[in-house]
Amino acid sequence: MDFRLSSELEQFRQEVAAFIADDMPAGWDDHSLAFEEQLAIERDVMTRLAKRHWLALPWPAEYGGLGATPLQQLVFNEEIAYHRVPGSVNMGVAWVGPVVMLYGTDDQKERYLSRIADGSDLWCTLYSEPGSGSDLASMQTRAVRDGDEYVINGQKIWTSFGHYSDWGWLAARTDADVPKHKGLSTFAIDMKTPGIEIRPLYNMAGSHEFNEIFFDDVRIPATQLVGEENRGWYHVAVGLDFERSSIGAVSAARRDVDDLLAYVRTGRRGSTKLSSMPGVRHLLSDLEISANVGRLMAYNVAWMQNDGGVPTREANMAKLYMAELQQRIHGTALRIAGLPGTLGPGDPGAAMEGALQFKFLRAVANTIEGGTSEIQRNVIATRGLGLPRE
Repeated sequence: MDFRLSSELEQFRQEVAAFIADDMPAGWDDHSLAFEEQLAIERDVMTRLAKRHWLALPWPAEYGGLGATPLQQLVFNEEIAYHRVPGSVNMGVAWVGPVVMLYGTDDQKERYLSRIADGSDLWCTLYSEPGSGSDLASMQTRAVRDGDEYVINGQKIWTSFGHYSDWGWLAARTDADVPKHKGLSTFAIDMKTPGIEIRPLYNMAGSHEFNEIFFDDVRIPATQLVGEENRGWYHVAVGLDFERSSIGAVSAARRDVDDLLAYVRTGRRGSTKLSSMPGVRHLLSDLEISANVGRLMAYNVAWMQNDGGVPTREANMAKLYMAELQQRIHGTALRIAGLPGTLGPGDPGAAMEGALQFKFLRAVANTIEGGTSEIQRNVIATRGLGLPRE
């Protein structure tokens, strides 16, 4: 493959960089803001991206996108993630929209797609359950047809941003008498529907991203079934097949390494300069090389997709590599910073204003969310290398 960007792609990168420098709302990079203020900024950014047709960049123009190629998506996502632009990660764009385009009715396309593409609606994903994580097909939340409605009962867990999403993308069991993969269906569900209860789940870093969602006789119109009943497993799989280069994680890792480099250049441990401590340069060099390896892996996935390939093995390798690298980056950062790195925001003497403590704790989830590292290795072994399951 050719790792060089074409002149058109490089021009697009510069256009995205100019947008970040010149067209962002005030305070967008102030992480001390209250939740309501952060959410308002996120929605503002979504609107600004939508005006350029960048929010739903890979979608066809008729649905509010630009029909971007995988390489264009790579360039955009890399620049956006490196600068930590809020509001750019959207589950509605990533997998809800593509499935609606493929399997939804004309009414569903008109109802859902335009409001995703213009930033009006945020979506969350309602897949995982307390007993159905890696083995997702074993989910037990039921959706029972009752005339012109479905009645939903059950529980979902680890629902990212469910507490402020407008709509949910729900997978539920509609037939319990067939093999588990064949009895699932997918639904669009208004998160304000009566009978839905949202409870916060705080992670070990103290942040509220996840939720558990309870459905108690929730009634939704049958018109909110997306695709054919009992074909939901295939809809879920198709949705996850869209651009998965892991470039967002790569860019976040590169930014974290660059921030650590900046800290080491001026930081001290007691009277000793961090930059002069034995081994620090070697640790930083290793992280810099590792982050660039991850970048090349992500570029390879996007290049294969752009060339019409299906990089299942390569995408899982990139995800696995980056999840574990992010943990290594923050573990190394704490090793360099010493005890000040364990202090949180607001603590006197905290390294990097307390950011290291949060990042180290939050990184534990990287090898769990989006598919555990164990599952990634299984997929690489069986689908990628053709190894037997036993």
